[in-house]
Amino acid sequence: MTAPVPLLPPPAERLTLWGRLRDRLLLDPDWNRLLRWLSPLVITALAAVLRLANLAHPNVLAFDETYYVKDAWSLWTLGYEGAWGDGANEAFLTGDTNALTGVGSFVVHPPLGKWIIALGMGLFGEGNSAAWRLMVAVIGTATVLLVYLVAKELTRSIVAATVAGVLLAIDGLSIVMSRIALLDGILTFFILLAVLFILHDRRRSIPLVEYVDAESPAPLWGRVIWRRPWVIAAGVALGAASAVKWSGLYALAGLGLYLVITDALARRRAGVLFWPTDAALRQGPVSFVLLVPAALLTYLASWTGWLVTAGGYDRQSAGNPLAALWEYHESIYAFHVGLSSGHPYASPAWQWPFLIRPTAVWVGDDQSCGTDHCISVVSSVPNPLIWYGGVAAAIFLLYRFVRGLVQRRPMPWTYAIPLVGLAVTYVPWLLYPERTIFQFYTVVMMPFLVLALALALREMAGRRDDPLHRRQSGERTVMIFLAVTVVVSAFFYPVWVGMNVPYEFWLIHNWMPTWV
Repeated sequence: MTAPVPLLPPPAERLTLWGRLRDRLLLDPDWNRLLRWLSPLVITALAAVLRLANLAHPNVLAFDETYYVKDAWSLWTLGYEGAWGDGANEAFLTGDTNALTGVGSFVVHPPLGKWIIALGMGLFGEGNSAAWRLMVAVIGTATVLLVYLVAKELTRSIVAATVAGVLLAIDGLSIVMSRIALLDGILTFFILLAVLFILHDRRRSIPLVEYVDAESPAPLWGRVIWRRPWVIAAGVALGAASAVKWSGLYALAGLGLYLVITDALARRRAGVLFWPTDAALRQGPVSFVLLVPAALLTYLASWTGWLVTAGGYDRQSAGNPLAALWEYHESIYAFHVGLSSGHPYASPAWQWPFLIRPTAVWVGDDQSCGTDHCISVVSSVPNPLIWYGGVAAAIFLLYRFVRGLVQRRPMPWTYAIPLVGLAVTYVPWLLYPERTIFQFYTVVMMPFLVLALALALREMAGRRDDPLHRRQSGERTVMIFLAVTVVVSAFFYPVWVGMNVPYEFWLIHNWMPTWV
């Protein structure tokens, strides 16, 4: 038997300039080891600078900070959300919290996100706008690192992971929602963390399912795996997401379904005769037991302050604290179902892909700068190239995925992750067209749009076995797109962080009339 021919890199004349540079860096063990550590560190540092610089501006309770920040301080001091008296906002900015009463306040979101916001105020004081935004900014920065890690797990490519991380680091929606003490950036972090854990479980568990002794006949049933610690970890992360906002439950359901489907496909590849039934009725209940109780316990733990104190809203509605909590949840559900009050920045979910109505989180008073009339704005508009490019990339991946299923051709499993992520963070909102919702909710979608875009750009750049001219044109196109994207982020950065700019400068950032 002849020895296998080792796989060698293509000759230098068959590589593009970028290909030669990439191979020189990535195929050299020392450079590869350095880049494995340096790339995520640099990307995380970039994200931190863009999110932490001048974090105290604007020094007001912007948009829904008026609810979440004061609720966070109430949790920190009372253990539950209390009601606030008149003039609370103005007094709060000076550190005066005397307007807080001990009367329980009806709030419609679980407490974990507000507990996280409260950590910054507990460390640096309640009257400091940078303090109440600090933990959101830290979590927003960590989300960029998570995107890098998820992309690296999907592609095993430092380059693709770096592209994904940089795109999220410089995106305006992600920057804004990391600099304002709202809940959606925290929700994004926990959902993406759960995805990373699911990917770790896939790398560990799928080979165990697919292993079949070649000399044995096709088995009727596959192996049931109980030892899946990453599924338990994903359950904890998804329970935390649900404890920030109830929309985390959609991610719990969607990723649970993803586990069942991937288990079924692994059994089919292994030749298991009854692979659908095996995955659904044998491994499925085991996965449920590993995933859902961990999520439920994490969710209940977030309500500890309300459970162990007596003053929370509806806390005394039943003798059993858990029964009282259930009644409180019924009231919250009734509120969410009936929420349809008008708002100038409301945007139904069907508008989100078109970016019709971004949210102005804060607009400062009219100011003068020299001879020009100036304005300060914090707008949650994403980088348009990243947004529209991500939407187009998601449609491309969906097309490729569906075409592969129809033609029964093997498709990269990596396509499924951004598509599943988008499904659980976007599609449920389409079911409530009458609800008052906002474009900035899409911050939870941004990591998956960025992942889709990174995968599509990788396809555009070409593969090693493509003709040289194809790779040259593809890599050139990708480089130009990325360079222009960075320039567009620099152009929009002043309106993401509330810089005082000439009125005409602000106007040229409104690419649609509906952005004003």
